[in-house]
Amino acid sequence: MKKVILSLLVLIYFSTAWSQNKFQAIIKDEENKQPLVGANAILKGTTIGASADLNGFVEIQNVPDGKYIIILSYIGYQERAEVFNFPLSQSEPLEILLHADAEELELVVISATRSSRTIADTPTRVEAISGEELDEKGNMKPGDIRMLLNESTGIQTQQTSATSYNSSIRIQGLDGKYTQILKDGFPLYSGFSGGLSLLQIVPLDLKQVEVIKGASSTLHGGGAIAGLVNLVSRIPTDDRQLSVMLNGTSALGLDASGYYAKKSGKIGTTIFISYNLGTPYDPAGIGLTAIPEFRRYTINPKVFVYFNEKTAFNLGFNSTIEDRTGGDMKYIEGKPGSVHSYFEKNETIRFSPQFGFDYRAAAGSRFSLKNSVSYYDRSVEIPDFKFAGKQLSSFSEANYSHVSEQFEWIAGLNFWTDQFTQDLLDTSDVVDYNHITFGAFVQNTWNASEKVSLESGLRVDHQNKYGSFILPRVALLMKANPKLTLRLGGGLGYKTPTVFTEDAERLQFRNVLPIDVERTKAEESIGTNFDINYRTPLSDRMTFSINSLLFYTRINEPILLAPITWGQYEFQQPKGFIDTKGIETNIKLTYDHFKLFVGYTHANVKQHYNGNGTTFPLVARHRLNNVLIYEIHDELRIGLEAYYFSPQKLSDGRTGRQYWILGLMTEKIWEDFSLFLNFENFLDTRQTKFETIFTGSITNPTFNDIYAPVDGFVVNGGLKIKL
Repeated sequence: MKKVILSLLVLIYFSTAWSQNKFQAIIKDEENKQPLVGANAILKGTTIGASADLNGFVEIQNVPDGKYIIILSYIGYQERAEVFNFPLSQSEPLEILLHADAEELELVVISATRSSRTIADTPTRVEAISGEELDEKGNMKPGDIRMLLNESTGIQTQQTSATSYNSSIRIQGLDGKYTQILKDGFPLYSGFSGGLSLLQIVPLDLKQVEVIKGASSTLHGGGAIAGLVNLVSRIPTDDRQLSVMLNGTSALGLDASGYYAKKSGKIGTTIFISYNLGTPYDPAGIGLTAIPEFRRYTINPKVFVYFNEKTAFNLGFNSTIEDRTGGDMKYIEGKPGSVHSYFEKNETIRFSPQFGFDYRAAAGSRFSLKNSVSYYDRSVEIPDFKFAGKQLSSFSEANYSHVSEQFEWIAGLNFWTDQFTQDLLDTSDVVDYNHITFGAFVQNTWNASEKVSLESGLRVDHQNKYGSFILPRVALLMKANPKLTLRLGGGLGYKTPTVFTEDAERLQFRNVLPIDVERTKAEESIGTNFDINYRTPLSDRMTFSINSLLFYTRINEPILLAPITWGQYEFQQPKGFIDTKGIETNIKLTYDHFKLFVGYTHANVKQHYNGNGTTFPLVARHRLNNVLIYEIHDELRIGLEAYYFSPQKLSDGRTGRQYWILGLMTEKIWEDFSLFLNFENFLDTRQTKFETIFTGSITNPTFNDIYAPVDGFVVNGGLKIKL
């Protein structure tokens, strides 16, 4: 009898196991067929489910025979419920399209950090500029991403050249050297290549821009002390994408960009081409350029190979060539002389091949390998001096991730090389360096409950010149209720020293001595932030949301550029620290076709040396962002903007004036094309109205800090075509 019962149990067990099925689907946006990374598929009434990977692929295993309802959802999209009878007759993954909620489309954000989660389910606080918001900001400045970032709370772009427009980015008031800029996860814009990076990235081929504020070195290695910006490229879909943008400005600037993408079977292709032209422009009539003369060419082709549903490969190449000349208007116009002889020339060449490989080993498991090599050749020339050199860097990473119902693990190895070789032109004090960094990291996200998730990570880096670094990090997400979400996080960071800082860029690196490695150590930091997000409908036609971020970051023994004898400058590392603390608040109110955004940033940045605290220069302690938009989806868009900057302390001890910048943007949209017209800074706010921007003669000017716009009121308009 026991043998019969045992045989029956074995038969039942194998019958049950045999009746287990799997559900496979690729979830995409209904309109553009883009995969929805992190979309959820859940068996109704159970906790069985999964999230979509980078290709939108989702798989639910161990589904018993029978009829089940599967709920498919994604932030900003209408939830979809489908009935399936298992076993399914179709063996290939189903294609499921989700429909975007037009009024909530701006909330659709995808995190391209190491987790494949949606932004709402990620314990790390991530901000994203995507969709219509990216289109709006791209219309206002189609040639670069400077304005796109500068109009976000907590972010300020700092102009480092009065005549050539060179700029860097500051997050929460900290120097640009503490922010890491990535392109699809690759660190392509560090070191010497950082001085012009914001001006050489054209936004048309970007799918979204993601920002993490605060210490992020655990995730992405050294350099992300203040935070990081990740630029995410668009990828091909089954439907062809062809878009063209033509833009002209009242300052005689021209932007022409084209983007093509198509996936055919197992091959996908994207091609981005851009031409940007600047004409020397002097609205103040002082004889110096506020906008320099420049020509830039950008070509970014990329090929995607989908071997099967588990294996994919991509190979791309980024290239940028630019000549930029600012300075005396007469010199640039071809009328130089003994008086009109000042100029600042920047010539740059950037080439960057890269590849990525993804293999999904099993349900919830993925292995990824990626590599990039970046070659950057730049020269900076002013009268009687020229600084030039070549930066060759590479980045390689292998990582493995596994996602289950309760845990998400990712672990990997990095290898990062960064070499700069100075051309021996006008100085014998070369600032060459050769940095090699090995890194290993592990990160875990634990779904403790439906309301609580904990993310913890640890990175160990070894740098060939500055030693080893252990970087822990933790982030907690608590969904108190459907309307209220809380986040708390913190971690350690570090920055490998180089001479390429904002202060050295202002000097065109003239008389800047190399770093004494034996007497210098890497800058290290600790940071934390607390985030509160509340969202509620006020009526059937009105919604309200508010988000506040409290932040604190401290950098111990920061490296400073200081003047010494004979007019030279050296990097020093005095005992002390720099810290930034404050709050960012964003309020959004929608009513029918109207949207009101109000953002406030309070950043208190201090330098602490010898027991004294002084205000860090070139930081607006109070900033206010106001945007009112009237929008009929896919028909019309009108926006009024107002930005306030409080007085800033300058490096010479003076205090700059407070100012407002007002703008008006308009766009009329048809099915295949749109026309846009924007009035940027129509109050003509300019620093040259407040004060002179240089001292000395126009032949040999000494420039003051640039803390306000110098280009003033500019109108731009153009045409966008989408086929």
